[in-house]
Amino acid sequence: MHILALIAIIAGISIIVIGAKDVSTYSSFAEALETDQSVKITGTLDKDKELMYNPEVDPNLFTFYMKDDKGISKKVLLNKPKPQDFERTESIVVTGKMKGEEFLASEILLKCPSKYKDEEIRIRAEI
Repeated sequence: MHILALIAIIAGISIIVIGAKDVSTYSSFAEALETDQSVKITGTLDKDKELMYNPEVDPNLFTFYMKDDKGISKKVLLNKPKPQDFERTESIVVTGKMKGEEFLASEILLKCPSKYKDEEIRIRAEI
């Protein structure tokens, strides 16, 4: 009985330690340059610069420029296919590390416009 309790405690501690490694705070590109830790950066798509995705050459490489919350624009390399409706996104959260002047993203999260937004605008206009 004591062995089972000890195994359960060890398993619980292991889960907490593994989960804690993935926790990162939101940063900027400038702060990401100062650390070798994985960081999360929130920002918006820099629409003045081009998106680069050529699935015939490399379907798992998508590059784009993103402005962080401080207005700094950097090139982001994502080793995954281009997300659907990427150009319509309102905000982006990337997780990864800086390598030189480029951000190597391991994960991406998009906040897209609500499909109900146009309906909301129309309803408010009628009131």
